[in-house]
Amino acid sequence: MTPTVKAILDKYESDSPATKANLARILMQGKLGGTGKLIILPVDQGFEHGPARSFAVNPPAYDPHYHYQLAIDAGLSAYAAPLGMLEAGAETFAGQIPTILKCNSSNSWATSIDQAVTAGVDDALRLGCAAIGFTIYPGSDHVFEQMEELRELSAQAKSVGLATVVWSYPRGGKLSKEGELALDVGAYAAHMAALLGAHIIKVKLPTDHIEQADAKKAYEGGDWSTQAKRVAHVVQCSFAGRRIVVFSGGAAKGADAVYQDARDIRDGGGNGSIIGRNTFQRERGEALAMLDKLVRIYKGEE
Repeated sequence: MTPTVKAILDKYESDSPATKANLARILMQGKLGGTGKLIILPVDQGFEHGPARSFAVNPPAYDPHYHYQLAIDAGLSAYAAPLGMLEAGAETFAGQIPTILKCNSSNSWATSIDQAVTAGVDDALRLGCAAIGFTIYPGSDHVFEQMEELRELSAQAKSVGLATVVWSYPRGGKLSKEGELALDVGAYAAHMAALLGAHIIKVKLPTDHIEQADAKKAYEGGDWSTQAKRVAHVVQCSFAGRRIVVFSGGAAKGADAVYQDARDIRDGGGNGSIIGRNTFQRERGEALAMLDKLVRIYKGEE
């Protein structure tokens, strides 16, 4: 274990040696192992958007083994997916990369802003996962129920030494579409995840828009003109950097935009990227080249 990773683990003061060992599995894995930076491959888009929308552009990606192998060959920190995806490759890839079991999911037909609990801590243990993952939608009328579900799952996970990753995605309620990516809203969402006991917080990269009227005064006079400065604020709101914060890759975009996002995350003090569609929707060789360049960016080599 490197001094950098030891310093990160020391900030999790209430956690058992087993939970810290599972966090260390993720932090010490792959090409970024020991640096304190992470790249995680999440593949829950089949649930959220449907299989054809997710995989038709790159047909080998219909196979769950493809994603395991991509994460391993790219030297990533972990692979996150729903129950069935992990079960489909659990034996073949056992011990080769830390896995995160996504325990709730939605679908593109639903009209309510909510997710169903689709897996549990017993499944994560059976599959040898390092962590569970869970989405909350701050702003939604269902978020209070989601928080209660997360409390139960997270407590169970911690009791058996698993880490908890929280996807905190503001939407619903009084939030405008622009407000879902607002700086004040994203920082608030990250803070909620920290307050709920997340070990790793996943949020979207924020814009410079300030959504909440009551928050505008607090942001007056601040310089939010660069994405790196906005990342730094989100990290500040995650217990002043005492929690690991990774940022979503978002919708498919050009390679240059993906690389610039990574530089901004790095320069703002974020811990890394959790990037799905922008890699697995590319041809495998192109995806591996992109991920290798992202590794170099997080190492400060580009």
